[in-house]
Amino acid sequence: MIRPAQPADVDACVELLGTLFSIEQDFAPDPERQRNGLLMLINSPGAVLVAEKDQRVVAMVTCQVLISTAEGGPVGILEDMVVAAAYRGRGIGSELLSSLATWARGAGLSRLQLLADRDNLAALDFYLKHAWDQTSLIALRLHP
Repeated sequence: MIRPAQPADVDACVELLGTLFSIEQDFAPDPERQRNGLLMLINSPGAVLVAEKDQRVVAMVTCQVLISTAEGGPVGILEDMVVAAAYRGRGIGSELLSSLATWARGAGLSRLQLLADRDNLAALDFYLKHAWDQTSLIALRLHP
């Protein structure tokens, strides 16, 4: 079952983010930061969706809403997507993406986008198989 996350889901989501950030080159697990960020997202115009199987949260996706001058309105950034290792290959990630797209249409978003590690070929293949287009943009960042 896919549903919006509740504050009671934060600990399970922090655990999932630990898995995600342990494979991403640019980020490191920090449970307190992840907890703070999740609570902010749950209470924002964005989305935190979770997949529940066997009465536990086994996957999640988060989306933040931004205003795009290129689109002339709101767009979404898929910030985090992770499925617990024991539940991969069962279509849960596909369900989450579909649910996020449905949520985005309902929220009036004209585009979803995401960042992925260049060498995470499994993730890149997953998104390409779900009709996400690769762009020519390069991600840069600054910590002010």
